[in-house]
Amino acid sequence: MSGELLTVLMFAGLLVGLLMGHPLAFVLGGLALIFAYLGPGPQVFGIIINRIYSQMDNYILIAVPMFILMARLLSDSGVTENMFHALRLMLGRVRGGLLFATIAISVVLAATTGVIGASMTVMGVLALPSMVKYGYQKELSTGVIAAGGSLGILIPPSIMLVILGSYAQISVGQLFAAALGPGLLLAGLYALYCGVLTFFRPDLGPPVSEDELGQTNRAEILKLVIKMAFPPIVLVIGVMGSIFAGWATTTEAASVGAFLTFLMVIAYGKFSWSMLQDAVSATARTTSMVLFVIVGATAFTGVFVAIGGTRIVSGYLDGLGLGPWGVFFLMMLIVFLLGMFLDWLGIVLICLPIFLPIATANGFEPLWFVMMTAIVLQTSFLTPPFGYALFYLEGVAPPGVTLGHIYRGVIPFIILIIIGSGLCIIFPQIITWLPTVIFSSYR
Repeated sequence: MSGELLTVLMFAGLLVGLLMGHPLAFVLGGLALIFAYLGPGPQVFGIIINRIYSQMDNYILIAVPMFILMARLLSDSGVTENMFHALRLMLGRVRGGLLFATIAISVVLAATTGVIGASMTVMGVLALPSMVKYGYQKELSTGVIAAGGSLGILIPPSIMLVILGSYAQISVGQLFAAALGPGLLLAGLYALYCGVLTFFRPDLGPPVSEDELGQTNRAEILKLVIKMAFPPIVLVIGVMGSIFAGWATTTEAASVGAFLTFLMVIAYGKFSWSMLQDAVSATARTTSMVLFVIVGATAFTGVFVAIGGTRIVSGYLDGLGLGPWGVFFLMMLIVFLLGMFLDWLGIVLICLPIFLPIATANGFEPLWFVMMTAIVLQTSFLTPPFGYALFYLEGVAPPGVTLGHIYRGVIPFIILIIIGSGLCIIFPQIITWLPTVIFSSYR
């Protein structure tokens, strides 16, 4: 059987398996076994096992459970509720103030967790009922929460960036530095959109009345905001600062972050043995899911490479005559479309080993290309029918907020992500400037 036919059948089998609702890890692993027999033969199993062992022996992956544990502990610490209350008092008098508060809290959560499930659940429970209560448009409210909560997978520390760095053989510290610019750019675009929209349409995000805000003066509110923001800032400095200063590796910094978050839980009086047991159990379950997918994807890509799939796909793209930028935009389009049906982990583990060599051969800088892929992957959480953020938000939405409101609400923010991606193409320094400043090895 020819390599071209095997390549087509592998992707067709992947599509069929996912549409039938089977878990991604077992679809990838099962296809690897089937096509290993149909293609190279049983001798390829030794290569696959060696590839899997090399991934399981990857020191950087230890950061994944640490960041997941940090996210879970932070959500249990109560710091998010206090910060949102303080920002609600500060920004409630402004048109769209609760939208700005939601974006600000989402950035803080993104910079301290790296897991969107925690961000989406917390913001859905905290912000959405308040915005509905004060007359904010439901579509705008749900869109802001979904888009803001999804920043957790882009703004470092992020488990997606850890996985990307592991597979692309790029320093995770450099990826963290490269992600700050695009992450803050998207947050700024979201805030700008909300500001312009509520300026011309104040009925979409009306100010909260003085009676509802209470009699707290502005100086007290500012003092409260600073007090509530201090612990997360210390956490961010402890994690990101130790990486950028060269004091700790990403794995070591993740451990520092988990320890600091544990101290925050104790300081806020939220610690209990049952809470710690739940946090560790949830971390183990999520980590196991990630590692199962990594094993399946490693086997899948190993067989794909063995049958010549990378060479075939590269030759096909070059044969289209699109030129380097045409090939780049086609790859980004594939990532965008896959985001409607797959989660980010599956897309990264399937596409990156295929696309990165093609991008490098076409003259694109690997760090910039990997970050562009990460930015486009933001849409995978928002695009129907299978955007994870949509279902996270639906699960915690108050009565009266439907999946239709959520679907309509995310459309402008998907467009904003595309605009942000375009700005990073036109101005690549948004991605490359900070790694150049911090890491001499990148210059």
